[in-house]
Amino acid sequence: MDCIYHYDSPLGGITLAGGGELLTGLWFDGQAHFGETLSRKYTECDLPVFAQTVRWLDLYFSGRIPDFTPPIVLRTTPFRRAVCEILLTIPYGCTMTYGEIADRIARQRGSRMSAQAVGDAVGHNPVSLIIPCHRVLGANGALTGYAGGLDKKMQLLRLEKIL
Repeated sequence: MDCIYHYDSPLGGITLAGGGELLTGLWFDGQAHFGETLSRKYTECDLPVFAQTVRWLDLYFSGRIPDFTPPIVLRTTPFRRAVCEILLTIPYGCTMTYGEIADRIARQRGSRMSAQAVGDAVGHNPVSLIIPCHRVLGANGALTGYAGGLDKKMQLLRLEKIL
């Protein structure tokens, strides 16, 4: 059974999910694909990983760069996991395009990859913010969709002084 925890951020409510000592989800309340990886049975509780995640979020929203990542387990497909692993390499204050991620995946797999497939995987990121899908832009730096809403994406990029 999963546990959930609610966090009030400057951008609205966030729900954390976890099991044992690992974070399994982090979503803005009401975002697209909210709770997609959450088990059907869950309860509100307090886990050590939630305390770590709250510390990470407090640092992040105060404009400081967290120097740690809470322990995460991804309940997703191998392709989406590969995309999330690339997202984790995007440094604070930097961006990458969907096309650049597609090129990396294509090189890793020795096959072609579409930016649209990457966009779908990014949109289903189960651990928003910590796995920084907000740092992914469209071609030529265009702001494109964000499961939490474009307004939140813009605010996060401003916080990181990207915009």
